[in-house]
Amino acid sequence: MSILRTENLTLLYSAKTPFEHIGVDSISIEIEKGDFVGIIGHTGSGKSSFTQMLNGLIKPTSGKVYLDGEDIWQDQRKIRDVRFKVGLVFQYPEYQLFEETVYKDIAFGPTNMGLSENEIKERVYSSCKFVGLDNSLLEKSPFDLSGGEKRRVAIAGVIAMDPEILILDEPTAGLDPMGRDLIMSQLSAYHRKRNNTVILVSHSMEDVAQNCDKVLVMNKSKCAMFDTTKEVFSNSELLYSVGLKTPCVTEITQSLKEKGFSLPSGILNVEDAVIEITELLKREGKL
Repeated sequence: MSILRTENLTLLYSAKTPFEHIGVDSISIEIEKGDFVGIIGHTGSGKSSFTQMLNGLIKPTSGKVYLDGEDIWQDQRKIRDVRFKVGLVFQYPEYQLFEETVYKDIAFGPTNMGLSENEIKERVYSSCKFVGLDNSLLEKSPFDLSGGEKRRVAIAGVIAMDPEILILDEPTAGLDPMGRDLIMSQLSAYHRKRNNTVILVSHSMEDVAQNCDKVLVMNKSKCAMFDTTKEVFSNSELLYSVGLKTPCVTEITQSLKEKGFSLPSGILNVEDAVIEITELLKREGKL
């Protein structure tokens, strides 16, 4: 059974006014436990609106969200529990930091869950380790940290609640390449160790191709495609038609294939490209 399922999920903004417009248009997908799902789409395609409905932050106009088979809005009094199970890290989450110290900020969620002091402390230290924060920073003000460190504090605060599903909306936005790579490698390690479900909203095709098992492509508030990462990035015509591109290495190897080189479709990273091109050269006696 899927851990998360949406059924005709729809969101109208400014409903029943002259300014009414569709934010999310009848999306139905199923996400299995342990999946690492990427969500891609042009700006304004509905990605953030969709993810904010998954944890009950926004109530859909119509349609349903099922968590572990139960409609999250069946009992509105329990929607707070849903947000502990489905953790959401907003874009530029460092703007959400507000406590006096890094420790208190990370401990905020677990404290509201009613956990004991010992368990809160254990979760704070564990989440810090996951995101690569040194314990020496715990007593500092989060506002004295660098941009990348603030981002990791915010992510650690959600991880500390140990959600069944972790949703990240553009977690590397505004970071330099080194900071982006660090965040993504830590999230990948977190997913492998916890084996929970991760949903990543990103404009970086490379980040999605490198880390995700499945990809949801959104266009004009609708689901344009939901399939394995390889299948999605093999469909370059669809991606180009909705204003997206394939990862650079996929674009290069696809171009070589179109020129007659015997390469498979959907090569997603440099390592696989090197292996396939090396094998090709060996077969042709050029290596």
